[in-house]
Amino acid sequence: MISSKQRAYLRGLANSIEPIFQVGKSGITPDLTKGIHDALEKREIIKINVLNNCILSAQEVANILQERTRSDVVQIIGNKIVLYRPSKKKPTILLPQ
Repeated sequence: MISSKQRAYLRGLANSIEPIFQVGKSGITPDLTKGIHDALEKREIIKINVLNNCILSAQEVANILQERTRSDVVQIIGNKIVLYRPSKKKPTILLPQ
């Protein structure tokens, strides 16, 4: 679990990144989950766009992905979700204590 200070730091990092995944009408597929899992291992912080034709809300998508990828939801703004998980092999983001 990340603290509010760490969450604020991660939100600052997330400002400059673009969404690399989109969740649409097909919802959260196993392939999408695997792709997000791999991207989190490589990048540690990612942004996901939930399209208007998705049957789930951004909050529901965030909760499901958080559980499936064992990551932390940094923030949800409108239809954008930011997820964070430290890399097991090469952590690059140092969180403030």
